[in-house]
Amino acid sequence: MSVQVVAAKMAEVELKDVSAGKAALPAESPVTPTSEDKTLARNEPQKEAGSSASAATSPTAEPSAKAGEGSRGLLTPSAAKMPQASAMKHTDPQQNGGEAFVNRDGTVAEAPRMKKIQFADQKQEFNKRPSKIGRRSLSRSISQSSTDSYSSAASYTDSSDDETSPRDKQQKNSKGNGDFCIKNIKQADFGRREIEIAEQEMPALMALRKRAQGEKPLAGAKVVGCTHITAQTAVLMETLSALGAQCRWAACNIYSTQNEVAAALAEGGVNSFSVFAWKGESEDDFWWCIDRCVNVEGWQPNMILDDGGDLTHWIYKKYPNMFKKIKGIVEESVTGVHRLYQLSKAGKLCVPAMNVNDSVTKQKFDNLYCCRESILDGLKRTTDVMFGGKQVVVCGYGEVGKGCCAALKAMGSIVYVTEIDPICALQACMDGFRLVKLNEVIRQVDIVITCTGNKNVVMREHLDRMKNGCIVCNMGHSNTEIDVASLRTPELTWERVRSQVDHVIWPDGKRIVLLAEGRLLNLSCSTVPTFVLSITATTQALALIELYNAPEGRYKQDVYLLPKKMDEYVASLHLPTFDAHLTELSDEQAKYLGLNKNGPFKPNYYR
Repeated sequence: MSVQVVAAKMAEVELKDVSAGKAALPAESPVTPTSEDKTLARNEPQKEAGSSASAATSPTAEPSAKAGEGSRGLLTPSAAKMPQASAMKHTDPQQNGGEAFVNRDGTVAEAPRMKKIQFADQKQEFNKRPSKIGRRSLSRSISQSSTDSYSSAASYTDSSDDETSPRDKQQKNSKGNGDFCIKNIKQADFGRREIEIAEQEMPALMALRKRAQGEKPLAGAKVVGCTHITAQTAVLMETLSALGAQCRWAACNIYSTQNEVAAALAEGGVNSFSVFAWKGESEDDFWWCIDRCVNVEGWQPNMILDDGGDLTHWIYKKYPNMFKKIKGIVEESVTGVHRLYQLSKAGKLCVPAMNVNDSVTKQKFDNLYCCRESILDGLKRTTDVMFGGKQVVVCGYGEVGKGCCAALKAMGSIVYVTEIDPICALQACMDGFRLVKLNEVIRQVDIVITCTGNKNVVMREHLDRMKNGCIVCNMGHSNTEIDVASLRTPELTWERVRSQVDHVIWPDGKRIVLLAEGRLLNLSCSTVPTFVLSITATTQALALIELYNAPEGRYKQDVYLLPKKMDEYVASLHLPTFDAHLTELSDEQAKYLGLNKNGPFKPNYYR
């Protein structure tokens, strides 16, 4: 508030003694307007208020008094009274705007001089670009003060400043164990918090842990796993451990590992885990980590939990004799299941395998509902794209494609679908999507999404014809759907925009936006809904228990589907979360339908 405002309306002002203000308050104390000041400011005429405000906020304004002259315009009540002033005031231009009051007796009294408010050190250059270290320090300090933790989002977008490969480090946990290879063991506390949050959204897995912990149905099981290493997977691993299993784990995707979760698993709660994974592995690192899980002295797996088939493939290729002691394989992805059926057809599958991917609880929940939410999350985090009005082509209308299309349509996108299966194609048409060939729309679409589980779906010829700024990504498990290798040629320029986002630039200046280098978008660039993963993880755990405890001869060297009774059991474990109440069949109704009152309610061939 300027002196003019105070002088114009002040009938009686109490001014605190300047020397007392010096002693009571630090020189840098800011001005705190009193309620009387605020009232005066509201009553000030429009013109004067405007001119005073402009003077006070001018970036070139200088203090009207020296830095040592009193406190910074601090107005406080005081016993000393100002002389009664008339409505007339005089300004002496030679005194830099200093004002004087004409008293009733005709004498002139000079108004007290007050320093203008200085909100910040004017010598500070706020528009100066901070240094790299400064930005990093500021970012970290903000993160610590607001959350004091690494969030899931940070795991997917942040990378450690330490560029040393984990393979070159010697790390040990607090128990002195060093049988792991991760990015940074010091992040274990943050990862533990992530796991605890995930446990709250995985009710079935926690219920299974509680119910079966006393029986230890996996006692003696040595499980080697190759999946995405996330907080949700960590809950599964710790459940398997609670049920009696020993676990060694690697990542099935070079970008999906949450480093802090891997650290928490290596550090361990009750039991520590041998984890070999970090975000941003090279191809060589990927296979090295799998080998470290499998090839260890004095420990041989007897169960495999795979996602994509890479672990199974590696053991077949490098350590085929291990299958003599392996009781079974549990596989959850389209790609991995396809590989198992190929081995079975060729007569090379030498142990029973459980196809979790085609179980109802995986297909109708994980593939559909998980992708329906995570496709938008992944695209938003990486590109900040607006979906309304965008033209999108989704390649494949299986359960993943259905989820993606439903989400994009709800956001106002114009969605096209490509499909090879006439049944899925008809479903797309009945759901209101236009069925096309990719060549028909490739020049006009804004976003291309692959989710077929196949290879060479988007080829170089398609990439060459895309419009400038087209976003290209993959929602299938494998990185074979987009021909990324064809883009690594001298005439094309790769420009890293942010984590998992690359511009690929053509000689004429056209560029496409490639996400996660063609790998799985949602787990590489964002997160997935924990509750849905609870369904899949519980199914995997039950499949492991079934194969491990099955009497000899029940399962031959073939690929099997999870019994429908187990599917229904997994679903029932999740219903209490919604306060859902199942209707029970009467004896007469059960007899009429030819069903057991307790299920299963669908035949095994139902999908």
